[in-house]
Parts: sequence; structure tokens; C-alpha cells
Amino acid sequence: VQLQASGGGLVQPGGSLRLSCVASGSGRTFSSSIMGWFRQYAGKEREFVAAIRWGTGRTYVGDSVKGRFTISRDSAKNTVYLQMNSLKPEDSAVYYCAKELKDLSFRSADWDYWGQGTQVTVSS
Repeated sequence: VQLQASGGGLVQPGGSLRLSCVASGSGRTFSSSIMGWFRQYAGKEREFVAAIRWGTGRTYVGDSVKGRFTISRDSAKNTVYLQMNSLKPEDSAVYYCAKELKDLSFRSADWDYWGQGTQVTVSS
């Protein structure tokens, strides 16, 4: 399984960014998997941001980003998106996409596969 994340960058406070993560791997397990986004501040553990069940499309969003961030998927493109609106300086972090084969967990240690991180910087 490979996850390729993109879309990070520098944005002003109040602005928007959309992160993308293209997934490749076994079609047998793909429909039952969960895709998600975590973020990591320097010297900190990875923090849950959002997740989506690939088969049903049900979404979960962390409290710190609720109402501002939206996770979605495009099954045809095997891609999961994180739309980030009303960005704040405290959203600045390295964002990682991840895949979980078992069940939803908010702990990064429970996730099975990780993409490379993409830096998001919110600054004026």
C-alpha cells in the first residue's frame, strides 16, 4: 500500500487549502478500510484530524478542526481530500494521510499505513 499526499503550502490566516492523498493497494481490502489525516507539531505526537470510511463515506472530524475542515473521497480516483477552511496559525503542522485496515482509532499508533507528510504553514 502506498499513500501519496500533496497540497500543502503557505497560506494566510483565514485562507484555505486542500490536501490530497492518492492511495494504491489491494482492492480486496480497500472498500473496508478507513482513510484519514493526522497532523504533527514539532516534538509532539501525531494528532487525529479527520477520517472517512471508504465504503460508506461516513466521516469523523477532530474537535479542534470541526466546522472548518472537511474530509471527502473520490472512489474513482482512489483519492481522499482534506479541505481546510478558515485556517489559523495553530493549524501549521506537517499533515499525514494514513490508512487503517481494522477499525477506526484516533491513535496514530493503530494506523497501518502512512504517506509522507506535507507541510502546512499558516502565517501572514
